[in-house]
Amino acid sequence: MPNEVHCAHILVKTEKEANAALERLKRGEKFANIAREVSICPSGKRGGDLGTFGRGKMVKEFEQAAFALQKGQISPIVKTKFGFHIIKRLE
Repeated sequence: MPNEVHCAHILVKTEKEANAALERLKRGEKFANIAREVSICPSGKRGGDLGTFGRGKMVKEFEQAAFALQKGQISPIVKTKFGFHIIKRLE
């Protein structure tokens, strides 16, 4: 198991917004473009790029989803106290 992952995410307030973003991804839109457009996280300006982070740095639900992904894989919607995330493992 890796000790660090490099991920990007899209963070929105509602599950409806998250579902809409997920549908756009399924239609082939670029993850970074959607993040820049709809993410409420400051990382949205960087296409959702969170950089590399280790275990214990993110909330539990986010961390579990991020570390379970393979490179290039996109998560289902992940709910945390911050809202609804779609996570992409970059490296």
